[in-house]
Amino acid sequence: MNGTAAATGSASCRFAHYFVVCGVDTETGLEPDEGAGEGFEQSPIRRSFKSKVLVHYPESTDRNPFNKDAVNMLCMPRGLSFRTRADRLDPQFHSFTMSFDDGTRSYGFVHTFYEEVTSAPIITAMQTLCQMHHVEHHSASSASSPSSSSSSASSPSTSSMDSLVSSLDESDTESLVSACLGCAGSFDPARDTLYVSKALCLLTPLPFLQAAREFLSQLHQAVTSHTAPPLPIESYIHNILYEVPLPPPGRSLRFHGVQGPIVCQRPGPGELPLGEYPLGEAFSLLGVDNMVQLLTCALLETQVLLCSQDYQRLMTVAEGVTTLLFPFQWQHIYLPIVSAPLHHLLDAPVPFLMGFQRRDGTQRSSLHLPHEANLCFVDIDNRCVEAPEDLPVFPDQTELIQELSEVLLRFGLPPQGGVLTTPATASPRLSSLVLEDLMEDRRNGNLGGEELEVLERLQALARRCGGEKMSDGGKTLGHVFEEEEEELKAAKLNIQLREVFAGRFAALFGRYEEFVIHSALDLDSWLSNREGTFSFDKGSFLSVQPATHLHFLSRFLETSMFSSFVDGKVISRWADREPLQQLFDSRLERERLYDTDEEEDSRNCHYRKCTTVFESAQVIERRLLKADHTAIHPHLLDMRIGQGRHHPGYFPKLQADVLAQGQNTNKWSGRVTSSRRTDLKRSTVTEHSGVDNEHRPHIFVRKNLRQAKLLDSSPQAVTQTHREFVDGLLSECRLKTKRMLMERMGKESVELGQGEANITGLQENTLIHGLCDLLERTWGHGLQLKQGKSALWSHLLHYQATRVKMEIPAESPGSNCLDQRTLDVGTLLLRGSVTQDMRFIQTMSEGMSEVGQARAWIHLALEKKMLSQHLKELLTNQELLRQLYKPHAFLLCEEEREQFLFHLLSLNTVDYLCFTRVFASISIPYRVVIIPMKKLSIAMATVDPWVCVSGELGDSGVRQIPKNTQEIFFQCKNLGRLSTLQLGQENSGLLAKCLIDCVMVYNEITGHTYKFPCGRWLGKGVGDGSLERVLIGQLVSPGGEEDAGRWTGTPPELASPSQSVRAVLESLGSRSRILSVEVQEDMREAANNLVKHFHKPEQERGNLTVLLCGEGGLVLSLEKFLLHGLKSNRLFLRNVFVWDFVEKTVVSIETADQMGGLHGSTLPKGPPCDLLCHYVNAINASPRNIGKEGKFQLFVCLGIRDRLLSHWLPLLAECPLTAPSYEDGALLRDRAAVHSLSRILHTLNEFTITLETALVKGVDL
Repeated sequence: MNGTAAATGSASCRFAHYFVVCGVDTETGLEPDEGAGEGFEQSPIRRSFKSKVLVHYPESTDRNPFNKDAVNMLCMPRGLSFRTRADRLDPQFHSFTMSFDDGTRSYGFVHTFYEEVTSAPIITAMQTLCQMHHVEHHSASSASSPSSSSSSASSPSTSSMDSLVSSLDESDTESLVSACLGCAGSFDPARDTLYVSKALCLLTPLPFLQAAREFLSQLHQAVTSHTAPPLPIESYIHNILYEVPLPPPGRSLRFHGVQGPIVCQRPGPGELPLGEYPLGEAFSLLGVDNMVQLLTCALLETQVLLCSQDYQRLMTVAEGVTTLLFPFQWQHIYLPIVSAPLHHLLDAPVPFLMGFQRRDGTQRSSLHLPHEANLCFVDIDNRCVEAPEDLPVFPDQTELIQELSEVLLRFGLPPQGGVLTTPATASPRLSSLVLEDLMEDRRNGNLGGEELEVLERLQALARRCGGEKMSDGGKTLGHVFEEEEEELKAAKLNIQLREVFAGRFAALFGRYEEFVIHSALDLDSWLSNREGTFSFDKGSFLSVQPATHLHFLSRFLETSMFSSFVDGKVISRWADREPLQQLFDSRLERERLYDTDEEEDSRNCHYRKCTTVFESAQVIERRLLKADHTAIHPHLLDMRIGQGRHHPGYFPKLQADVLAQGQNTNKWSGRVTSSRRTDLKRSTVTEHSGVDNEHRPHIFVRKNLRQAKLLDSSPQAVTQTHREFVDGLLSECRLKTKRMLMERMGKESVELGQGEANITGLQENTLIHGLCDLLERTWGHGLQLKQGKSALWSHLLHYQATRVKMEIPAESPGSNCLDQRTLDVGTLLLRGSVTQDMRFIQTMSEGMSEVGQARAWIHLALEKKMLSQHLKELLTNQELLRQLYKPHAFLLCEEEREQFLFHLLSLNTVDYLCFTRVFASISIPYRVVIIPMKKLSIAMATVDPWVCVSGELGDSGVRQIPKNTQEIFFQCKNLGRLSTLQLGQENSGLLAKCLIDCVMVYNEITGHTYKFPCGRWLGKGVGDGSLERVLIGQLVSPGGEEDAGRWTGTPPELASPSQSVRAVLESLGSRSRILSVEVQEDMREAANNLVKHFHKPEQERGNLTVLLCGEGGLVLSLEKFLLHGLKSNRLFLRNVFVWDFVEKTVVSIETADQMGGLHGSTLPKGPPCDLLCHYVNAINASPRNIGKEGKFQLFVCLGIRDRLLSHWLPLLAECPLTAPSYEDGALLRDRAAVHSLSRILHTLNEFTITLETALVKGVDL
């Protein structure tokens, strides 16, 4: 049996908070709406005028104070509209939402109709305006004198509309009337009727779209009907305001409008929050692909700007997007309808989701928007989404679009979208009481079998016959059932589409709790250290994700909505969880409970379709088909005789005394107990943004803009809003630079106990992308003159134009010497000025957009450690700044601007390779300098050297250095971070030898310097006789050779073994007993570094060549091991090479094979022996003259690559030559040491090792 509910208590448990009427105020007359941006050349009938809130009830509520200006602006965003009988007078419906500072929202539903103007002053004012407009138009077209035309044109703007009537005397008026009759846009009260728009609005705490729309439609239908409604209009308004409660969670409620019952429902605790805005319509307006792209932009918190001629379309798309974000919540400016007085908010340098109405004929190209670099522009009417550049693809986007398309097709909607034709107003229910009762009984399941059959036959008959009017102003029975079915269909489609997205987020973040970091002991300590605390282990989370998801996820983890979500999880240790998070967690637990599949690696998991779509739709269907509760019926109020009289076509003047507050006269009004009210207040939460009105334990954690103030269009409020924008940008810059420094220096990893100081390249790129976005938003704030889409690049272009006249050809000494080196003019500009870097970007960026060029310039300046300096130089031109920017712009706030640059200056303390690694296809000029030992520098004249530089992205090829010089300039495709350098010489004569100290390589664009230590001879008959060396490089600070040994911030990578290390190696034979422990420890450390390298995520791994061949690498450690205790026949114990012993071992093995095996030989036979001989012979047969050290390096690298080294070491130890070649205490003669080392090397066999081309060139193995 249905319960009956009332809501005369607290406003928070009532269905509606306010009823509002907006329209023309006959007392103040017509006031032009200056913010509408309309010119006086437009006909007065087509102009906008200021509207007013005529009445609103109740006066105010404690929890939701009434904001008169905001409600008026959102009810009638374009102000008053006038019409005549020649125009269409169809009523319109739209809705809006208002966000409050605590995160809650209120929803407004507006029914706008046209009412005949009966006020004589208004009619006269409109007639006078039309006459004056005709005179001005006629004067302008007949080329009258400038003085008369200017005076007449200025009169409407300088005088009020009320004074226009008195400004013309009767004779003028009569002459004008006859002149303007019949002209377009004119108005003559004797021949025409004037209509003006009026809006009825219902403000509710939850988005009850269908119910509110139906109620307002029935109210308007009653007003326009020729027959009076059963009760005065005040009875229905009083009922909806004070006697209709919110439906309990998980239940449906029926209440009564003027002409029929209306049903609304709320989801239960375990269901998705209430969302009645039709997602089917949003998908039809944009198409599936565009909706997924739009949602991706919203998730990544780009600026989203919606555009449509229809206000309700703006709300439908905006609410659809925010609804699909579950379990996350939009944290920034949310204004789906931005009226003309609020257009200054388009300057907002923060993420936003806003919508504005497009005027007829307005083209996208004519819109001058300050922010376009990271803007998603959505033209709803033309089904077009302009997404920002480099937008990541949503994880499993193809499969998601396929699943969404299947859902839409089940409901008969094309996935590619299609034009929806919706009626201008929702039609009223049946007025026939008999049919009304039948409809109610059918809803409630109270009809028996026979009665139900009769009703179904009536329905079928009505459909076959096309239906006929049941009563005056009523609907056909068939149409009523069709409307019900459409509502049910829309509700089921809504929940199924939302379940698909909720399932995707559950799949993406199903294990998020494992990566939440709980470091604080209590809430106060967590809040006090919030900025310096990491609450989520982003690196570990990304390391277990599929590679295709990383681009999106790395960006999403940096958003405010994800940060807020994680903060909620952390705070839930000390306070109640937020409702949306609690719901998401419970759904995850339920999925784990019913998930029978074995736990699979998340990096390889397959896309799984949502399994709860039909179940959720059935729950909604059951609630809508059978109402659980019925509200109190409208009833007569205590009104005086004569009040509430019906005037067809005119909305009555409501009686304030009966609507100002609820009347506790009804016998049912006391049935809402205090506990039920509390439950209703608490459960209001989940439906709008998941925010509880009372239980918000960490609302003070979020530092968002005051949302309520955004709707205030007064000059003082606008100034204050932009002041908050300035403060917000400065705070964001401080936090971003701090985060970049902490990540770059590896503090997060150290705090987590991982002991590593690395950051993945992906996360670094994400942080730098965020910095680029911040700079674009900062430069876009208050911008009034822009070229292209990038605000920063536009400023740079203007600055460049002002510098062109002042620049001289030889701007810097560096440019002259570079021009002499036969390279392209304007491409080589070492640590140059702003304009020099710009020229290089413009030269290299063929086909790159303005946004791309701005990002390239930022990357280059950041890598050169000149970002702050460049921006400071850019901002020195104050005259240009004042020309480009409005007074409230951030860049004109001197103190904040200086602090901003100071925060950017802190980024100079760390090294970035962001430009080098991101722009991989450009051409870069390099300079290579060979530095011999100073005492022997004259020997360079005897050699004929060449170099080949290799990096992450390729190699330069062999570059011959000119005779009698020590340096070479060349230009080639970007090599990335340099790793190895091959140094050789063509002259093989005995006199062609040189002792090389190091080789320096300079990147002439970024200013980076790489040092390749050598410390060995190059030439025959000296050292190991090598004519070619493979050197390992290290990045040093930008600058010359004098800085080669100093680094900034980031520790350098290991380099080639230096001369001092070589001296240690050569003396190992005489210090066997002392160094054996150290040698073994070095060997274990080198192998351990390789193991850690491969256990890191692929994006985080460093240079493998350094770990193999650099100082402290595997090659050097193994060389130490084999040199330990090695005897030398040379007189001065120098030039001892392991390769000599390896060659002798191979000769011994081959000799033993040829002689059929010698007695006493302990060498085993088999593949390892054969492969050892094969590899050594192949290395010796190589055409490269790499010397004995180079051959041993190649031997170790090939052995570890092909998983053979662990087998070769015992062979060397068991060879008969080992005993006479090594001392008794040598490690190679220690079985335990050899066995231990062999096991260590065997652990490396599980990894796939790829060697650089420079290491294995010339060897075909």
